[in-house]
Amino acid sequence: MKIDSIIYSAAFAIIMTAFVLIRRNFVDLRNHDEGTDEMKELAGIIRDGAQTFLRREYRVIIPTVFMFTLIYSLFMEPAAGLALAFGATLNMIAVEIGMRGGTYGNVRTTNAAKETKALSRTMRIALLAGSISGYSVPAFCLFGFSVVWLLSGGARTDLVGSGLLGLNVCNPVTMRLGCYSLGFSVIGMFNRVAGGNYTKAADISGDQLAKRVHNLPEDDSRMPTTICDFIGDCVNDIAGNISDLGESFAATPVACVLIAMQAFKDNPEMLKAACLLPFIFLSGGLLSSLVGVSSVIFVNRKKTIIDADGSKRVVSREITDPGLELDMATYASAVLVFVIGLLGTYFVFKDVDNLTQYGFTYGWISPWIASILGICSSVLVGKITEYYTSMKYPPVKKLVKMAFEGDPFVVTTADAVGYLSCGGPILVIGISMFISYRICGNYGIAIAGLGMLSFVGTTVSIDAFGPIADNAGGIAEACHLDHKIRSKITDPLDAVGNTTAAIGKGNAIGSAAYATVALIMSYIGSYNNQDATLLSVIVSMLIGIMIGVALVMVFSGMLSNNTMDSASALADATEKQLRENPGIIEGTVKPDYSAIIELAANNALRHMFVPSLMALVTPIIFGYTFGPDFVLGILVGSTGAAISLALWNGNSGGAADNAKKAIEIMRAEAAEPSQELIAAHKASVTGDTVGDTRKDVVGVAIDIFIKSMATVANTFAMSFKSYHLF
Repeated sequence: MKIDSIIYSAAFAIIMTAFVLIRRNFVDLRNHDEGTDEMKELAGIIRDGAQTFLRREYRVIIPTVFMFTLIYSLFMEPAAGLALAFGATLNMIAVEIGMRGGTYGNVRTTNAAKETKALSRTMRIALLAGSISGYSVPAFCLFGFSVVWLLSGGARTDLVGSGLLGLNVCNPVTMRLGCYSLGFSVIGMFNRVAGGNYTKAADISGDQLAKRVHNLPEDDSRMPTTICDFIGDCVNDIAGNISDLGESFAATPVACVLIAMQAFKDNPEMLKAACLLPFIFLSGGLLSSLVGVSSVIFVNRKKTIIDADGSKRVVSREITDPGLELDMATYASAVLVFVIGLLGTYFVFKDVDNLTQYGFTYGWISPWIASILGICSSVLVGKITEYYTSMKYPPVKKLVKMAFEGDPFVVTTADAVGYLSCGGPILVIGISMFISYRICGNYGIAIAGLGMLSFVGTTVSIDAFGPIADNAGGIAEACHLDHKIRSKITDPLDAVGNTTAAIGKGNAIGSAAYATVALIMSYIGSYNNQDATLLSVIVSMLIGIMIGVALVMVFSGMLSNNTMDSASALADATEKQLRENPGIIEGTVKPDYSAIIELAANNALRHMFVPSLMALVTPIIFGYTFGPDFVLGILVGSTGAAISLALWNGNSGGAADNAKKAIEIMRAEAAEPSQELIAAHKASVTGDTVGDTRKDVVGVAIDIFIKSMATVANTFAMSFKSYHLF
């Protein structure tokens, strides 16, 4: 039996296994009790609302898909339009199945918390529901990719097709695969935009009215927007995420095949091997997800033990850190992909001659190394994201502290956390991408992206776990259950879910970087006849551009963070003076101005060194490591990001300042200010104080940052050309 037949057969067997497990897990989920009548009623409202939203959304999406189907059939290739519709349909099916898992799983998670009082078994129900989403994404993506690939004839570079109007000539195989991926993209875009609008509109308005205006607790059922928020968690955090990661998972293997059919078209044996490898990683990744997630679900099931007197007793496994349980699923999946990928790479490339001629620096193992870089970057991006978003680590702990200082402190510090969190993931992805290119060419970038997404089934399962746990806590609150159910069980799970959701978003963004760069290289290669020198320069520049943008974000975060640290220190010192000397407020004692002035000066000088030095040493470090083309990319990327970001910071801060002044004029002119005007003034003061850092710290410093980097780069340019590590 030929190797390709074995791989295709194994892929379809794993797909069928996934479909069986989806069905089994859904039945298992439905067999669990929903709880009280009130819980059932609320869960039904959420379920119906989510389904209604999807149906209304599809009324808009389906005509759009039909329009694109017609365009591609007329102008590109008849079956390409059908492939687009096929991809869109599979994405919608995965979304429908996954969201049913979420809307049936939320209330059952609540009831598990109520009945068992155990983190392990409550987590199991949430993960069981999440696995329905997680298994659906890779199973349907791989199924569709396999069908389009096999029906189109596989690795055929000799085929020629055109649209029904006969205006363009194309390779029908690559055109159909590209359109299949585009079908997923169309659904992903609509779902993300509409779902995000729905959920955040409900969340923001509900939080503002319930918590700040009416002093109601979280998810109080007296607030109508609460139910919208529950539904929003389903339509965005579950449905939107399924279609988002589904789109990434569909695009990445297509990029691998497109590059392979360009780069290896003169060597059928090499082309065949390069096109088989994505099937190995996709199917192996799906299998690893089934094993990794199912193992966690299995070990946290209920157990019946028999006591010495012969009586039976149900016990739960004791766990203290749900995040660690979910990490184990990720690590198990990653290790299994390592092994499957190594064996698969060996068998498809071991007999291919002259691999180094095609840029495979280390022979047959080169693409496996690239995939490992992608897998490791996935894990590292997840850990970096966890650091910035988990309650266990300093950034969130600092936000908690800043919340006691006031609105502008927590808002600006949160901005800083977001800015700073860009640096690590982009650096990891950029270096991984650069090394992958060096050892395996353009194909290496695509394979690295495929490695990052290979166990997407685990990622989506854990990601969907978050909104299900969130909904479960909301249902407990809205249905007036014992508050300990939420505080002791569902809230800790929800907190872990917030972090896993951020990790899922990070993986989606990171994999998009790999896939997009690979597709850009494919686009360039399609019209420049694979000029190796040009492609090498462009790859270095593209990666440099990404890192250049991240540098501007990190610089902005450092400035924002430092300003808030200084502001907090000044506020604390001032408050101490006022507390120890009541006469200051009464006007009978003068404040100690010199102490505050000295503290402000010391803080400013202490915080100036690292951000300033960053502009001076960054070009030197990257120039001597990766060369002048890489530094050029950094300069281009940082400049492009800096101009917009500086304008955004300056103008948003200036607008907020003047809005506050306008409201102060209105307040001064009013004989007796209304409560609404007083509240608006307080809100405008928050906007102004947040804007102060933006317009007078970050906005004015970014332009100097990019000019300094460019000046340093110019002075070292010839040296970078002569001496660099890679």
